[in-house]
Amino acid sequence: MNRRNKDDHRSDDPSSSSSASNSSRSYLNRDKPSHKNPNRIIPDSTMATQGWRGRRPDAAESDVPLNRANSQRFRLQGQHDDDDEERGGCGSDPRFIVGTCPFMCPEKERLQRERLRDLAVFERLDGDPARTSSDLAVKKFCRTISMKDIEASDVRPLPVLDRTLNYLLDLFDSSDHPFVTVHDFIFDRTRSIRQDLSMQNIIGDQAISLYEKMVKFHVISHHKLRKCATKGPPTSPMHHLNMEQLIKSLASLYNLYDINRKLDCDCENEAEFRSLYIFLHLGSQGHNHIMGESLSFWLSRLPPSVIRSKEMLFARTILRLYHVGNFWRFFYCISKEATYLQFCMIETCINEVRAEALACINHGGYKLHPYPLKLLCEILKMKESDLEYFCGLCGLETSVDEMGNRVLSLKQTSFSHPKGGLNTYDYSGLEQLMREMKI
Repeated sequence: MNRRNKDDHRSDDPSSSSSASNSSRSYLNRDKPSHKNPNRIIPDSTMATQGWRGRRPDAAESDVPLNRANSQRFRLQGQHDDDDEERGGCGSDPRFIVGTCPFMCPEKERLQRERLRDLAVFERLDGDPARTSSDLAVKKFCRTISMKDIEASDVRPLPVLDRTLNYLLDLFDSSDHPFVTVHDFIFDRTRSIRQDLSMQNIIGDQAISLYEKMVKFHVISHHKLRKCATKGPPTSPMHHLNMEQLIKSLASLYNLYDINRKLDCDCENEAEFRSLYIFLHLGSQGHNHIMGESLSFWLSRLPPSVIRSKEMLFARTILRLYHVGNFWRFFYCISKEATYLQFCMIETCINEVRAEALACINHGGYKLHPYPLKLLCEILKMKESDLEYFCGLCGLETSVDEMGNRVLSLKQTSFSHPKGGLNTYDYSGLEQLMREMKI
C-alpha cells in the first residue's frame, strides 16, 4: 500500500461501538512489507458500502468496526444485528480496547482450558489433553462475550495477532493430521483473530494484510475441501461454513479497502482480491446479488485503477465466456492468465462447463467423424482416464478407432447432465499455476 496520508486517525466518538465480528505455506503468507502505521483507527465518516443481498441474514456481515447509533462508521448496507457474532455480541458497548496480551492465548483462558481438557490436538504438550504451553495454545473464538467482561490482557495487540496468524498458516500444510482436522482448527482460530481486530477497532496496512491472508486461507481451503470430499467422509457442511466465512472475510476486506481509499491510500493487492467476488457469480449455484446490487452496479463503484487491472479484466472475461458458452476460450484463458487463488474460486464450475462442452461437441459434430479423446483432453484440461469416466457419467460411450486411439462417438442420444455432485478431477496445468505463484 502506498500511503500519501501518513497521519494517525483515531475515533473521538465515545458512543461508537465495535463490530465484528496449498496450495503452499509460502503463498498463504505472501504479503508486501509495510512501513505504515499499523494501528490507525477508523475516522468518523460516512460511506454507503452495500450489503449482501440474496443471502440468508447470517451470510454477509462484515467485522470491520461500525457505529450502530448514528451510522457514521463504515457499514455494509442491509447488515443484520447478528454480525455481533464476530464481535462476540458486544455491539452495544461503546468502548474499544487496546490489547496487551503477549501470548497467542491469554493465560486465563489457557489455564481454564487445561482444567477442562479443552485443547485441540495441535495445542497439547507431548500429546497430553490436559497440558499446553504459551507456544502451542491459541485463543478460541467466543460467540457470546461482552465487552464489559473483557480486559486488555484478554485481547492480543496487532503484532501478536500477526505472529499468531503466521503460526496458524504454518500448520496449513501439516501432513501429520487429516486436512479436515487442520482446517477445523485454523478456521476457528482465525475467527478469533478477526474478533480481536474488531474489538480494538484496528484498520491500516497490517490489518488489511491479515485479512488478505485469512481470505487466502478460506479460498485455498475451498479447493482442498473439495478434494477431501472425493477421498473420505462428506465435507459439505464444512465446505458451506468455509464459504460463509470467506464471504464475511471478503466483505470486511472490501470495507477496509474502501476506508483506506478515503484516506488517500492505494492497496497493492486490491485488484486480485476484488476479482474473487466476480467468481462467486460463476456456476448454476452462483451467489447472485451478494452485495445487494447487480454486479454491473458493484463494478461501477470501483476505482478505474482496479477496473482496468489485468486481474479484473480476466475475471470479467471468464464470467462472460461462461455465460456465452465459449468453453474453448474459457479453458484457454484460465491456463494462460489465472492465478492459483483465482483458479480455486473458478474450480467449482469447471465440471459444469466440461459437461456443457461435451453436450455441444456431441450434438454439433458429425456422426461419421468421432472426436479424438486426446484432443478433447487438451481442450478440457483433463487426463484421458478421467475424461473417459466423465463421458460415462454424461451417458456417452467411447470406443477405439482403427488406429488404436480412443474416440468419442458423436450424435449420441443418451447424453444427460450428471446428477448430484461430481468428483474433482485433476486440472492439467494446475501444477504450473502453483509454481508461478508470487512469493
